[in-house]
Amino acid sequence: MNKAILGIGSNLGNRTAFLSSAVRAIEQLPETTVLAESSRYETKPYNVPDEQNDYLNECIVILTALSPRALLGACLGIEAALGRVREKRHGSRVIDIDLLIYENATSKDAELTLPHPGILKRLFVLLPLSDLYPSGNALGLDFSAALKRVDRSKIKVF
Repeated sequence: MNKAILGIGSNLGNRTAFLSSAVRAIEQLPETTVLAESSRYETKPYNVPDEQNDYLNECIVILTALSPRALLGACLGIEAALGRVREKRHGSRVIDIDLLIYENATSKDAELTLPHPGILKRLFVLLPLSDLYPSGNALGLDFSAALKRVDRSKIKVF
């Protein structure tokens, strides 16, 4: 069993309901337990090609026997089951589940990069991650310096 950290976000429809549904679905994965859930943060869209609604984001820590690739596949299946349609890169979405960190695993290929390459640049990941790992170190990834650069002035916490 290994720990993994997932980032979950939504900017369409009932965002709160979509996040809750995603967490419940992850809890139903085989040999997987949700250990911790961050607060939810509302943030402006990051690096998007068009006008979009604000996102509601959170991170969760899980314990799982699934391999990183199996976990990624399960997350993609949950997204599809909740109605995610991939029309364009960085487009609005009812749900987005990213595998951010998988304990004792690294990967760098077209399908899966671990740790996720955007962690240190994304406010919507850093803030929820800091709820779960106040020390600034998450499963071996030191994000403390990036966290110090975060402007929290326009962030809503749910």
